[in-house]
Amino acid sequence: MASAALNKKVWAGSLKGAILPLATLMLVGLMVVPIPSVLLDVGFITNIMISLAVLMVALNAAKPLDFSSFPTVLLFATLLRLALNVASTRVVLVDGHTGGAAAGHVIEAFGQFLIGGDYAVGIFVFSILMVINLVVITKGAGRVSEVSARFTLDAMPGKQMAIDADLNAGLLTPDEAKLRRQEVATEADFYGSMDGASKFVKGDAVAGVLILVINILGGLVLGVVSHGLSMSEAASTYIVLAIGDALVAQVPALLLSIAAASIVTRVSSPLDLSGQITSQFGSARAWTPVAGILGLLGIMPGMPHFIMMCATGIAGFIAWKLRKPKVDETALDIVAADAAPTTAPTNIGWDEVSDGAALGLELGYGLVGLVDERKGAPLMARITGIRRQLSRELGFVVPMVRVRDNLSLAPNAYRITVAGVVVGEDEAWPDELLALDSGDLEGKVDGRDCRDPSFGLEAVWIAPEKRGEAIVAGYTVVDPATVVATHLNQMIAGAAADLFGMDEAQHLLDALKEVAPQLVAGLTPAPLSLAQIAACARALLAEGVPLKDFRRIAEAMVDSAGQSNDIPSLVENVRSRIGALIVQAVVPVKMPLPVVTLDAGLESLLAQAVRASPGAAHPFEPALANRIVTAVSEASLPLVNSATRFAIVTSPVARRPLARLLKPHLPETPVMSFLEIPDGKAVEVAAVVGGGPTNVNNAALGARPMEMAQ
Repeated sequence: MASAALNKKVWAGSLKGAILPLATLMLVGLMVVPIPSVLLDVGFITNIMISLAVLMVALNAAKPLDFSSFPTVLLFATLLRLALNVASTRVVLVDGHTGGAAAGHVIEAFGQFLIGGDYAVGIFVFSILMVINLVVITKGAGRVSEVSARFTLDAMPGKQMAIDADLNAGLLTPDEAKLRRQEVATEADFYGSMDGASKFVKGDAVAGVLILVINILGGLVLGVVSHGLSMSEAASTYIVLAIGDALVAQVPALLLSIAAASIVTRVSSPLDLSGQITSQFGSARAWTPVAGILGLLGIMPGMPHFIMMCATGIAGFIAWKLRKPKVDETALDIVAADAAPTTAPTNIGWDEVSDGAALGLELGYGLVGLVDERKGAPLMARITGIRRQLSRELGFVVPMVRVRDNLSLAPNAYRITVAGVVVGEDEAWPDELLALDSGDLEGKVDGRDCRDPSFGLEAVWIAPEKRGEAIVAGYTVVDPATVVATHLNQMIAGAAADLFGMDEAQHLLDALKEVAPQLVAGLTPAPLSLAQIAACARALLAEGVPLKDFRRIAEAMVDSAGQSNDIPSLVENVRSRIGALIVQAVVPVKMPLPVVTLDAGLESLLAQAVRASPGAAHPFEPALANRIVTAVSEASLPLVNSATRFAIVTSPVARRPLARLLKPHLPETPVMSFLEIPDGKAVEVAAVVGGGPTNVNNAALGARPMEMAQ
């Protein structure tokens, strides 16, 4: 039973798919195969029916894309009409001498009833219809199509940037943004196709004129030469048939031209064309003057008073009816406004008490222009680039940044939040530029002194016309959008651990499962749960270890899970396995690793403190901790001043508490254990902290010490 139903469904689908190819072959057949007059009548009536249906669909479309198949439909409707013209021409020229019914009843009716059998009247009527169709409607619609296609293509980049801005601001989901992009591309394709389809209508009108001329000349020649008719008899027979044939084809052509013009001149609206026109004409202010002017004309001498006064009464009645509902609507608005305060407090939504955006950027009203689409939204484009770059560096997709205005902020202030916590704020001046002190200035530029919010450099806000002067003086000049974006980039990179959760961990596992399914199966749900994997990844991110090589990190988790499943021990074991990843984030592979190490006595003291307070976040005594921070800061100062990347190396036991102790003072410097340095990696000891002069075992480190300090 199910198999039969399935076969029936497949057969119906195949039949539906074959309708269009078969219809196309039939159109070609109409042009080359003689058909009886009965089928010709059916074809003409079908042509009129299709044209009316196309016109109704075009008028009821809310926006042009609601009838996106119109260019193709127009092509096939034009082909049908031309095929019928060819078939009717054959019948008229072959059997026209036998009488008016030779080409079918439809052509006979159009030739006798519409023009009264007078071919002179028919020629003039046809000429007028051709002028209306070809010169007025078709030419205007073609011009509108051409301009619309050009403007739509020019506006595509701006629309794409606007979609990216809404996506970054959290106004759209990725799926909604994808649909919007697809709609923009479809719109461009539609107007491009309409520009070409308008040429079909124009060509069809020209073909109608040529076919009429051929039918008239051919009928006269055949009637006189082949059938022995007089010139007047041949004219009264063949010209009437030719005019009837032309009018039968011209009426559907006029309907399609109107449909094409209504489609390309539409403005997107939630209403169809009739509803849109009714809503815009539904104003008493428009109809009251109309009634007054018609009334004045109606009382003037010589005017048709009865008709004018009837029109005045109709216009006045429409104005009265349109004004009457306004009172009711106002009353309803007042009632709704009075009822709102009593009902609103009971309708509290979750969106009023929670904000699902992990990242937020709040702007004072003076900075709103940085995200204004009409001004290019320079900040939104930079935020998109920041998210893309950080996602590559960190190894997971950085969440969207929700950008909003905040009237409680100063006009030029902005605030950066991570999970609702303010992590950074400063001021930017949208109409000025920030000149950064590069450290090698050859002059001074006047402006508003400040510090760069990202790196703390001395800086000056200057007027745009001083840009050249500042560059010559040695300043690095950046625009306000870059200032805010750079600060945001720094805050996001520093808060990477707060942005990573179980959902992100699941996405990493899903991506890894596609290339290493057995590895994922051996990692979770046993021996590690998703929560443990997410916690381990957060701990790595907190210490500046990216997750972009997650396969190697997952392998390290699998190997380390057998030793210990508590998070601190798991992280230390994973770090010892991925030491090469940590080192390559500090220095390139061919360069030695500059390190600051601790004296053996100090190492022993730190290890004893850790063993005395196992599991403590800060096992060191406050006095000892302050001395360590001061000594390490002084020893590493030359490296920091020269912008040299280096690492602090200590024993595995003391690494974790020492890293927590030094992070607020040296946030960009990793603290590593000896086990994390790969075998064969060249190391340069820049300083040794603690105790007296110490002899360093250079062979173990792989390089001579560059400098000794205590």
